[in-house]
Amino acid sequence: MLDLSVIIVTRNTCSLTCAAIQSVLDARDDLSKEILLVDNGSTDGTLATVAAEFPSVIGIRSENNLGFARANNRAASKAQGSFLLLLNSDAEVKPDSLGAAIAWMREHPDCGVAGAQLVNPDGSLQNSIANFPTLATELLNKSLLRRLFPRRYPGKEHRSTEPVEVETIVGAFMLIRRETWDALGGLDERYFFFLEETDFCLHARRRGWRVMHLPHIRVAHGQGRSARQVRPEARIEYWRSRYLYFAKNHHPAACRLLAAGLAARLLVDWLSSGLMTLFTLGRNEKWKERLRVHTALLRWHLCGQPQDVGLPR
Repeated sequence: MLDLSVIIVTRNTCSLTCAAIQSVLDARDDLSKEILLVDNGSTDGTLATVAAEFPSVIGIRSENNLGFARANNRAASKAQGSFLLLLNSDAEVKPDSLGAAIAWMREHPDCGVAGAQLVNPDGSLQNSIANFPTLATELLNKSLLRRLFPRRYPGKEHRSTEPVEVETIVGAFMLIRRETWDALGGLDERYFFFLEETDFCLHARRRGWRVMHLPHIRVAHGQGRSARQVRPEARIEYWRSRYLYFAKNHHPAACRLLAAGLAARLLVDWLSSGLMTLFTLGRNEKWKERLRVHTALLRWHLCGQPQDVGLPR
């Protein structure tokens, strides 16, 4: 069995994907590894480009967009590694990241999932950990919660120097022990995009594995550049995943409160973005974009949250 299987899912992010693959190949370690690339119906020639430039990469082509969970599950079923690394197509590992992360995991067999410190191109920190979604996190301001209750809601402002146990990690770099993956049966494919890793971490912890943030492992991350290409559709997918997460993991009463609270908040956001767009005579791109997103979300709710609205399948 190989030490590590790196799984990358891509859709029309050819240059980013090539950079991610190159960063794995440039890693300075003695790990035996493989790279599996799932192309989720790209139209930019990603798979052909990768095959030409990186012939060792195992390419898996889907004519349709399988979604993040299903695509990773498909690759994992073919993977040969003792550890699986789910790596975003807009992420790049540092030369020593993989070796150090695997070494730490081997020294701590009770850890089922580990994440890295994600950084921007200029080296500044991104939020790399998160709390499980609750009524507080979804209906209140997350930034305010982090400032008022930093221990309960840690963010990038809280700089850890040692590995720390967390509720969940941001899935741009998600290192998973094979035993953990197999025990949970992979990612829940009901999630199309967003919160798959959160749900996985929740159930890994319930099975007794620890979820850890490794601040000494640095990974450059584009922070959703692929999702920003289709922002309203991506936001719809996030809301859909949020409803699914609550339906699966919370009491029905909490689901009802979430739906009511989010509806009220969405209406206020739509009205405020509309008024600001009018006030600025439609010249402010930020408010125009917010109005576009809020209008799409409102229309999706009014139409009964249809499954065929959102990111292309």
